[in-house]
Amino acid sequence: MSERDDDAGLGGRLSLPELRLSPVGSVLVRVAIAFFAIAATTMLVYVQRSQYQDNTGTPVDFVDALYFATVSLSTTGYGDITPATDQARLVNIFLITPLRVLFLIVLVGSALEVLTARTRNEFRERRWRKKLKDHTVVIGYGVKGRSAVRMLLDNDIEPERIVVIANDAAAVEDATRPTRKDPLDPDSDEYPGVAGILGDARREEVLTHADVPTAGKVIVAVDRDDVAVLVTLAVRKLAPRTKLVAAAREQASANVLKQSGADQVITTAEAAGRLLGMQLVHPIAGELMEDLLDPSEGLEVREREVGRAELGLSPAQLSEAGEMLLAVQRGDHLYRFDTDALRVLQKGDRIVTIRQGQKHPRRSEFSDD
Repeated sequence: MSERDDDAGLGGRLSLPELRLSPVGSVLVRVAIAFFAIAATTMLVYVQRSQYQDNTGTPVDFVDALYFATVSLSTTGYGDITPATDQARLVNIFLITPLRVLFLIVLVGSALEVLTARTRNEFRERRWRKKLKDHTVVIGYGVKGRSAVRMLLDNDIEPERIVVIANDAAAVEDATRPTRKDPLDPDSDEYPGVAGILGDARREEVLTHADVPTAGKVIVAVDRDDVAVLVTLAVRKLAPRTKLVAAAREQASANVLKQSGADQVITTAEAAGRLLGMQLVHPIAGELMEDLLDPSEGLEVREREVGRAELGLSPAQLSEAGEMLLAVQRGDHLYRFDTDALRVLQKGDRIVTIRQGQKHPRRSEFSDD
């Protein structure tokens, strides 16, 4: 079992969005710097070879210059070849010594980088966890999970308040990496990266690592219905009052998920079938529904608290301002748009509206800046 599998099995491994150089690229950069230092030192010594002396009495040639460069940069210094003039000593002081320092940095750079990166990651994780409360956990990062995260981001949920759990390293890396909304347009806005945890969400320690007990919402978007049931049971054990929405392929599994503690269950196969049928029977209505499901373009459905400037407005007046009212949550009562008792908006109302979609450029705050 690999170290990655061990981390996932024990309690999940947290990944935060960042710009990283590949291991191969990092090694190549260090090798290039080391060879540059050796080559530069060799040329300096070879050009001044007449000002160096060999304790054997033979003239200093190119091989001797290369030998002097390697033993000098590695601070071995056997002393068999030494600068014999003041000019050669000055070149050693002001040119070869900086190259020696650069070479030593390359040699110990890997160890220093590991220690520095580990310290930096621990600091970032502590700072991230300190602010993590009432967040949203998305379990599974396939097609459903990715779409759910993008819907959250499109509705102004901060990326720092979203945590993805997946048992596939590639999916976790994809979640933490910014992606363009339109892959074909290099100038399009980006979806920022979110925090990702590698692990099996059926294990309580993985859910605890994502702070599920303090989460405000949990989305279960795994590929298999039986896994979704087990994950739902595990989440409910840790967070009995957290809002939990799950996806199921079949209606029979949806019933089991509700019995397991899911507040709402979306049956993906049936929902897709209804949209397919609507596109054929009622193409205009089908196109409108598809538009509503894609908030990046066209119309979008929004749920929010009523604003101060909207107090006392009627549904018709709100429509004139650019938003069509669908429903109002007032206390424990839900009023639909066709309810006669719904006359004006009041303080504390939560409203559901349809409005023109808006694009909001975002930047992840996980960076150390």
